[in-house]
Amino acid sequence: MFGIPGKPPVTLTQAAERHVARLMAKQGKKGLRIGVKKGGCAGMEYTMEFAEQIDEHEEVIEQGAARVIIAPMAQMFLFGTEIDYRTGLLESGFQFRNPNVSEACGCGESIKFDDVETLAARQAEQRARAAE
Repeated sequence: MFGIPGKPPVTLTQAAERHVARLMAKQGKKGLRIGVKKGGCAGMEYTMEFAEQIDEHEEVIEQGAARVIIAPMAQMFLFGTEIDYRTGLLESGFQFRNPNVSEACGCGESIKFDDVETLAARQAEQRARAAE
């Protein structure tokens, strides 16, 4: 929907790809749906859930055996994001490297995005460069 031809809207590191594929196989689901919602001290939070089905307007990214589904409302905000999976001594989880984030709270649980006009202009610029 908001993509650049030939460029996936979201990419996964090898660690994230392996983990998503493992979760899909274990849960018997169609993929991992990611999105954003209002909340947290910075204003927005990422959402993740297993998908039982893929809806018509959702963006589907398949990388190896992993499938990530982006909810329609989140597509503009997630474009260009790299998803990683980190395992640490105290915690493990997905990390989002999102170029559209303008601020993040200290706890790392919530984010703030550039305004919609700025995001749309940046993506139009990227599409124009890709077309050259």
